[in-house]
Amino acid sequence: MRTTDFSKAPPQGQATAMFVGATRYRGPLSIVVLSFTWWRMVRDMKRMRGYRWHKVYWEFPFTLGTLAFFEDRDALMRFARTRHHRRLMQWVTDGTRNATGGYIRVYNAEPEGYSNGVWRAEGDGMAHIETFTPLSTESAGPPVKRS
Repeated sequence: MRTTDFSKAPPQGQATAMFVGATRYRGPLSIVVLSFTWWRMVRDMKRMRGYRWHKVYWEFPFTLGTLAFFEDRDALMRFARTRHHRRLMQWVTDGTRNATGGYIRVYNAEPEGYSNGVWRAEGDGMAHIETFTPLSTESAGPPVKRS
């Protein structure tokens, strides 16, 4: 059901700011060297007020990426200012000695969304929505037809 209350959602569902980033490292040695600072950075991130959840992903051959969720944009940006994050970013962007590419995107959640069952704050029922969310060109969404 549509909602603006995500208080019973898992931590990543309660977040309103999301970080998506990835770095293509020079090779296996760069990834090993990275790990020394990375573990400290993650430890600090998990302790910060506003941290909600994160996952790391890998893409062949040497790309590591992160999805990180924070209570709000300010919490995410406070994390970006931490000493271990700054140190890691300086190491990554030191020419092309350690990495050959990278990107960061920050997303903000809409205040409304959907929740069902045990993750629904307004009741624990599982139910479908009666109408689709309107597109930018619509004033109202069409009805959801059950098959």
